[in-house]
Amino acid sequence: MKIKFLFFFFTTLILSGSVFSAPPNEEGKTIFMTRCAACHNVHRVLTGPALSGVDKRRSIDWIINFVHSSQTVVKSGDQYAVALFEKFNKVPMPDHADLTTDNIKSIVEFIKVESANKPSVTQNFPSIKKPPFIPLSINDYGFFISFFAVVALLVMTLFFAVHSKTIERNMRDKSLPS
Repeated sequence: MKIKFLFFFFTTLILSGSVFSAPPNEEGKTIFMTRCAACHNVHRVLTGPALSGVDKRRSIDWIINFVHSSQTVVKSGDQYAVALFEKFNKVPMPDHADLTTDNIKSIVEFIKVESANKPSVTQNFPSIKKPPFIPLSINDYGFFISFFAVVALLVMTLFFAVHSKTIERNMRDKSLPS
């Protein structure tokens, strides 16, 4: 009976540990989204470099050291770290000394998974944004013709109103006996 209880207890303990712990890339995704996504993207350059394939460019030990303290690696004279620092306008990456080695490895696992999932839809953005209005230019004949036509119509209406008022006044003056 005691053996069955111990077997049941350890089996439950092992299975519950695997159920309650997140897979490494899920944990990595959570950490990446909260700590890295403000400056980094897997596929695009933002404030920091795109991280796709970072595990192929650098060893995991180098990545861990760089994440813990990027300026320490830069000051040590590492050519790759110095080149990154120069390329991104000498903006230092914040130190993440509180992240454990396992946390950083799970972030790298997440980046590996995301690197394999290329964005399926490429968005075509216009190279030059068009303003929501069309500014006037001297070559805009349509606007000027319309403008002068409206002004001429207003002048003719005013002339007609004055002329009809004059005719009305003359007729009133003729109809009045003197």
